[in-house]
Order: sequence, then structure tokens, then C-alpha cells
Amino acid sequence: MTSAPRADREEPAVSTLPQLLERNARLHRDLPALSWKERGGAQNRTLTWAQVREHTGRLAAGYAALGVTRGDHVLLMMGNRPEHWLSDLALVRLGAVPVSVYGTAAPGQITHIARNCRAAVAVVEGAAQVDVWAPLLDDDRTPLTRLVVAEPGEEGGHLPCAALLAEPVPDHLDKALDAARPDDALTVVYTSGTTGEPKGVVLTHAQVLANARALDDVAELPAHVEHICYLPFAHIAERMLGIYLPCHRASHVHLCADQAAVAPLVREVRPRQFFGVPRIWEKLAVAIRTALAALPEEQRKAVDEAAAVAREHVAFRERGERPPAELEAFYARCREQILLPVLAKGGLDRVTWAASASAPMPLDVVRFWAGLGIVVMDAWGLTETTGVATGNSPKSGFRLGSVGRAVSSVSVRTAADGELEVRGASVCAGYLRPDGSVDPAVDDDGWLHTGDIGRIDEDGYVWVTDRKKEMIITSTGKNVSPALVENTLKEHPLIGQALVHGDNRSYLVALLVLDAEAAPAWAAAHGIEGDLAALAAHPEVLAEVERAVAAANTRLNRTEQVKKYRLLSEEWGPTTGELTPSLKLRRRVIRDKYADALAQLYAE
Repeated sequence: MTSAPRADREEPAVSTLPQLLERNARLHRDLPALSWKERGGAQNRTLTWAQVREHTGRLAAGYAALGVTRGDHVLLMMGNRPEHWLSDLALVRLGAVPVSVYGTAAPGQITHIARNCRAAVAVVEGAAQVDVWAPLLDDDRTPLTRLVVAEPGEEGGHLPCAALLAEPVPDHLDKALDAARPDDALTVVYTSGTTGEPKGVVLTHAQVLANARALDDVAELPAHVEHICYLPFAHIAERMLGIYLPCHRASHVHLCADQAAVAPLVREVRPRQFFGVPRIWEKLAVAIRTALAALPEEQRKAVDEAAAVAREHVAFRERGERPPAELEAFYARCREQILLPVLAKGGLDRVTWAASASAPMPLDVVRFWAGLGIVVMDAWGLTETTGVATGNSPKSGFRLGSVGRAVSSVSVRTAADGELEVRGASVCAGYLRPDGSVDPAVDDDGWLHTGDIGRIDEDGYVWVTDRKKEMIITSTGKNVSPALVENTLKEHPLIGQALVHGDNRSYLVALLVLDAEAAPAWAAAHGIEGDLAALAAHPEVLAEVERAVAAANTRLNRTEQVKKYRLLSEEWGPTTGELTPSLKLRRRVIRDKYADALAQLYAE
């Protein structure tokens, strides 16, 4: 059954986000909409859809009292907390345009965004953010005039967010709320700035709802499904999955302010859908593999045999064939008796739709999950496509390793050089200019040039090779996809992260990072002690990594093979700058940080 309610089928007139909120408050008033844990609290707090509408109305009045009016941009730099989610919807009801900023954004990026969107008001998390934002209040080039602070007791003389809750909503404002039109800007989402200054992508109500309807066509979900909301709201994936789709589907959002708490929350909620960027699925796979390795041999053998049955079952589905009745029955028994108990330990036993996007998914990770009965439906898209442009689907078909077929709101084609191009109803309005105008993102024929290289097979499935700007061109003129090589290297559990380098060089080198979870487990199983730094220098670990690189090279062509590498012990992350908030490699940052190490690999 497709997730309900469907706005286009239930009420064709619903064409803006405020109309969805009104519908949910009327038809699903007592259903849970938003849950979260207070800091230090063990119990959930929950708002129903009726309470969300009432709360956002009062909050909208508070923002109006600060001078925020229709069309104004308001900056939001908070984690996944209720003040962020509710303020976002309140501003939309007011006709303003919420703009979320990554919590890891550098001061220079924050200044650029504040100047580009010309916001007068910013809502920030606490004292640490106030220290970064407060200087902008005195910056003549930045129109920021007011800071609002979410965390109680950390206002530093600025307005507390709780003070915005007006009671009741003034009559004149109540009549002015929810007047958005389909072509009005709903939000501006800034790109993560991996190759330059962040660009503000303008998305309208019509584009977001077109994408929401298209996603309903590929996802098969129960009504009012749960969503674990842990990625930054500044990322288009969480903005769609954590705000807009829940309004479209009247579903239940569970806020997770700390990514380290995702696993416990999944165990508590046991969601029926789960979205993770590839790095999240990799980490979850490592945790399960580690747990399985600790089982007695007989139990491990039973899981391995059940996994083989599950993968055979998936292979029939992948080919679009119905599994034989005998296999269907055998798989059902294996799933019920062996696989579901394994998944239940991680809270994933009720998952009916699992998905990934943001970067190429390592095929070995996809096949690992398939062996547990979870087919991770890889998707592809950009901020400019309002998120998903192509997706695999348990309803209409999937190919493991591909990113699926074009969703119903867009068309996808390849250019002569292999660049993927997208056109359709969910392609963005364009890029925000500082004067408030919008610079088109598409060419004269309406096609968006995505910067991704790929191919489309005869069945319409899209296979993404790499980013056009990230392709390595060796000194011999050969093109190499770094993601392909990196994912092949990461198939060994010891290697958690990898960066391949070799532009204008005659051969490739790599920086490899030990997996923070798998490496200690591997070491313990081999009687080796020590922290990650010690393991990275241990002869047996080095020998195993050497074997892993050699094995990877056998599956790569000569140009793609890694000739030399350096093993590192410190994991890369958003807070240290090597990864974007959506956990993609910031290649330039890593190359600059390890410039000496890379140069030495070519000098040796």
C-alpha cells in the first residue's frame, strides 16, 4: 500500500505546504506529528498534527512581531530540535522563506550566506553559535539585525526562542497566514560548497510537492509511517524526508539531535522506513558484522546460509522475476527464524523501505544488507532537483548498483560527454542573487547540467560513475572514477575511508583510514592490542591492508590500480573538515591537509 494520505489523490486543491498542514490538522488531528527528547530527558515529548498547527501559528505571530514579513529570508542554524522544525513551518505559514545553515559551516561561509540571502533575523542554537553570528550584527555589508537563541540560558542578551510564542494569534495575522501560492519560494537550500562558495538553490512549493508525489510513486510504505530525522535540515535529503514528506504523508517525525544516538533511537522506534547516506549504512553493517563474528560457529553458519537464500531471493526480484514458490517459502522461514532476530537487535526488523543517496553506494554493502533481507534502494539527485531525481523501487523495479530510474516529476538524459542532465517539474527555480532575483539553473531548453557522469541502460536505469569535476585524468590522458576505486578499496572491513589521488600523474596513490569500529574488532580477533594509532603502525595490520589493496587491484583495470598508499588512523568527519555534513568527501580539503604525504608517495 502506498503511503497515505496522498495530497494529489485526496484533495487536488492542496498545492502548498500550509494547505497540507491545514489538511493534517483537520483530518489527522490526533495523530503524532513530532517527537523528541528534551536534553537529559528519557521520555519523548510529542505534538499531534493539530498541536503542530496551533503551535506554528503562535510562533508565526512571534516572528511577525520581530518584523518578519512575506518574502523575507530567515536564517536557522540549529540541530535537529523542535525549535528548528517548528520555526521552519511557522515561517512558511507567514509567507517568509526559512534558510537552514549547516552547524559545521565555517565563519566565512556563514557570512557569505547571510549577505547572499539578505536576512535580517537569524535563529541559532546556543552560546557557541552566538559567538560566531554576533559580529555580523555590526557588519555594514550584512543586513542582520536580530539574533534569536534556542537553548535556554545561553541567550547572551539576545532574544530567547521561547519568547516568540504569542498567545493568542492576533486576528489580523490569523487571516494573513497560509496565503502562499504554488510558485512562491518555499525555502532556499545552500549547496555544501565542496568546490567553491555555497550557492542558494531556490525551491518553490510546486517543485517540492511535485517531488513528494513522485517519491510516493517509488516508495511502498504503510500510512503515517515513522521517520528518524538525524541529517542536517540544511541538506535537501532531510529537508524533504524530515519536513516536507511528513507534511505530505501526515507521518511521524522522531528528531535525533545527535548522530551518535541514531542507533539507540532506531532500536527504540523500530521504524518501517530508514534513510541513510552510504557512510551510515557502512557503519551499521560494520556493527552487525562485528556482532555476528562474536556468535558461535554454528549460529554464524546458519546466518550465512540464510543470507545466501535472501540474496538468491533478491536476485529474482532484481531481474523482475517472481521467485519460485519453493524459494519463496524457504526465504520466508529463513527470514522469520534467523534474519529478523538479527535485524531486531538493531531495531531494523520492521523496515519495509530502506534507501540511500548522496554518494555512490559500495556494492558489497548493498549485497550485505540484501543478505539480511533489506534491499537498500539507492537514489540519486541534487539540491537543484529538489532531492531525488532517480530511484530504485520495490514497486516498479530495482538494479543493485544503479540509482534507479527517473522519478515521475523529471526526465533524465546523458550528454555527449556522459554528463547527466535533468528536466522537469521538480527542478529548482534557480540560484538566489544578493539583490533577491533568481539566476536560472537550466539551459535554454530547460535542462539542468548536473555535473555527474553516468549512463542510462536499455531498461532506463541510471548508473552514476562520478562527479564530472572529480574525475581523475592521468598524465597519460586516461579518465578514472575515484569513487569506483575508493569503494573497491573499502570492501575490506579494515578500510573505513579512502581517497584516491592522481590527477596529471602517471599512477594513482591513496590515503586509507582504518575503520574505527571494525579495526579494533579485527585486531582483538588476531590477539593485537592498542588504539587506532598503534594499529595503523602494527606489522600485522599493515600486512592485512597490503593484502586488501592487492585484492582490490585485481578487480580494477591497470589505470585504476593503486600503486602506493598511506594508512591513517584518524577518522575523517564534518567537524574536522574532511567531510561535508552529508558525509561526502571534501577532496580539496583532504588533499590540502595531506599534501606532504601525497607528495611523498610520488617521491618514494
